[in-house]
Amino acid sequence: MTELKVTLIRSAAHRLPNQRKVVKALGLGKVSSNVVLPDNAATRGALLKIAHLISVEEVSK
Repeated sequence: MTELKVTLIRSAAHRLPNQRKVVKALGLGKVSSNVVLPDNAATRGALLKIAHLISVEEVSK
């Protein structure tokens, strides 16, 4: 199963409240923080909401 390495490249400050909540729910805090998440539909949907703030890489497990 593949996983996704998500890196926050732009700040969530001054963004819509829903976008800030998604960033926080994914476990991202400061700029340049990263987290490895499972590649599933729920994760992909959350990432689409904040696509302009993040960088995503596929990681093989």
